[in-house]
Amino acid sequence: MISEKGFVLENGTELPFLGFGTYLVQEEKIILDALASGYRHIDTARRYENEKMVGNALQQCGIPRRELFLTSKVWKTDLGYDKTMASFEASLKDLQVQYLDLFLIHWPLPFPGADWKPLVTESWRALERLYDEGAVRAIGVCNFLPQHLLHVLKTANTAPMIDQFEFPPGYPQYETLQFCQSRGIQAEAWSPLGRGRLLEDPLVLELAKKYGKSPAQICLRFCLQNNVLPLPKSSAPERMKANLDIFGFELTDEEMKKMEGLNKNVRYYYPDEEKLAAYVNMKIDLDSQK
Repeated sequence: MISEKGFVLENGTELPFLGFGTYLVQEEKIILDALASGYRHIDTARRYENEKMVGNALQQCGIPRRELFLTSKVWKTDLGYDKTMASFEASLKDLQVQYLDLFLIHWPLPFPGADWKPLVTESWRALERLYDEGAVRAIGVCNFLPQHLLHVLKTANTAPMIDQFEFPPGYPQYETLQFCQSRGIQAEAWSPLGRGRLLEDPLVLELAKKYGKSPAQICLRFCLQNNVLPLPKSSAPERMKANLDIFGFELTDEEMKKMEGLNKNVRYYYPDEEKLAAYVNMKIDLDSQK
């Protein structure tokens, strides 16, 4: 669901239309520049090893905590109830906050061949407790495909409110998106620009020229028109501001279909085919679970 201010989760929590991704960001200045540019949604994770830096920037920015939307994630090596709870407490300490707006399970598979189901179940139980106790305003997952989500939904008291996954025009995961949308799970996009690989695509350049926008703005608009919340990242203040300016134009249905045609079915994160196969092939019989 969408409001004037942003997306609205199933529990009524509102979050801005765009967030600022912090993967590989290690400088407080970048976070401060993002906040000064207008971002209020900051996405970090235990795995990024930058929560202390993000916390220091939040302390300096002068923006009231209630005006910020802060996300972190428990890493795949910390799956399980106790480890997840410990990871959450460590995130709060490093971020120097009393609560999180959103807490996610970062990956469903600790390593190829792992027995992931009980670990994910126990981690989700921890997230539900944190949510019930008011330590986090919303809970969800990251990089979960439909088969992973079905496993969580089968035993959950509280359903995931968000699934954050890779969604650039070059690899729009429509099966996962449609699954989420059919169950009221808001989709977020990491790597919405395909790690920069799409910015020189002829179609993207053509649309950018037509609308007087940057190639990045075209890719972010593609996400937004799919009702997917993009999480771009930049170290340049001028690009940060430009990435927020995606509301004065709209791609036509024909242009959206052309953008969909960019789908090369190539993931930008997984260069290791063996690991990719292990992740994708964590199969559940979807037909029997409908």
